[in-house]
Amino acid sequence: MASAKPFIFFAALTTAAVFSAAQQQTSEVLPPPKPGGGPVKGATYAVDPDHTFVIYEIDHYGTTTNRGRFSAKEGTVRIGPGGTGGSSIDVTIDIGSVSTGVELLDRHLKSSEFFDAARFPTGHFVSNKIAFSGNKVTAVDGTLTLMGQARPVTLKATRFNCYIAPLINRQTCGGDFEATVQRSQWGISWGNSFGFEDKVRLLVQVEAINSR
Repeated sequence: MASAKPFIFFAALTTAAVFSAAQQQTSEVLPPPKPGGGPVKGATYAVDPDHTFVIYEIDHYGTTTNRGRFSAKEGTVRIGPGGTGGSSIDVTIDIGSVSTGVELLDRHLKSSEFFDAARFPTGHFVSNKIAFSGNKVTAVDGTLTLMGQARPVTLKATRFNCYIAPLINRQTCGGDFEATVQRSQWGISWGNSFGFEDKVRLLVQVEAINSR
């Protein structure tokens, strides 16, 4: 994966520069986005950190749902020449970005009792298997690494779309995905003995910009 870093850095700079230039334009009313077709075969997409997040949901004593959000740090999506074959995803998650709206809880989640962000500042999701139905992504089979432990995770798409972003006039593809995991698979078991569920629902929103 080290060889992908220069590209990721370049793609991030390019995306930032394009957005910066767009924001300097006059404040005219933007036209609605145009349909973008489907992911382009053979293309590489840079994950947009401003529109890519991981939200977790966990039961709180059978009464309410506790939620928090992580930001994506960087990432790329490559669509193989044949679509499914040769496609890949590589996304880095900023563990220190976790936000629940409660500062005390945020600090606890970053501690060694949960994600141990000081030792493991990032999480990592990689995939070499993207399922399509026509030009829509339907599922992604991959591996999620947290705290140095890699476990398989399948993300199911609840919706997917591509559009031409009016600010930058570039094809952007993305969607909403979800999965249910057991947090103890990654050694995160604090609270299991006194009522916190092991089961966690992951809600992932992602958008990525065609780098061509």
